[in-house]
Amino acid sequence: MSASEQVRRPHIRVGVVLALAVVGLLGLGAWLALRLNTQVNREAQVAERGAAVMPFDLERTTHSFTAAADGGRQQVVADDPTDGEQVALIRTHLQVEATKFQRGDFSDPAAIHGDGMPGIAELRQGYAQIDVAYSALADGAEIRYTTSDPAMVAALQAWFQAQRGDHGGHAMDHSAP
Repeated sequence: MSASEQVRRPHIRVGVVLALAVVGLLGLGAWLALRLNTQVNREAQVAERGAAVMPFDLERTTHSFTAAADGGRQQVVADDPTDGEQVALIRTHLQVEATKFQRGDFSDPAAIHGDGMPGIAELRQGYAQIDVAYSALADGAEIRYTTSDPAMVAALQAWFQAQRGDHGGHAMDHSAP
């Protein structure tokens, strides 16, 4: 190998490494775009199914899920606290849901998020271990879930996390870090 060939070889290697890096970045960008598109599509599907189950307007309300050591709290509030129509719809819906959850009936969340939703199978089986309490709020309502069973706490928190992810911008996480 001549001296000029030896000098050119490192440049070729650098060029190959740079080309591979560019291809890798393009692949990463495509993967990220696909993930974002998948999440946006999932949120749209959840919103569409939710409209068939939840009578209030997702664009005029906010869900929040607060994990606690003994379970957690699910709230739905009207974005405009003076929106009496939304507040009434929220209250009626959460009252019905709390009654269903007390019986182990999680069919509405399953209809929105799917039967494979994290935590839902465990909640259906262990519902008797959970105290489910409805409360009206000035701007909506909440359901408080309490249990001394660590497996049910874990199921509730997995269920909350799945809902936060699926509801996207319509949901908030008030859990402590």
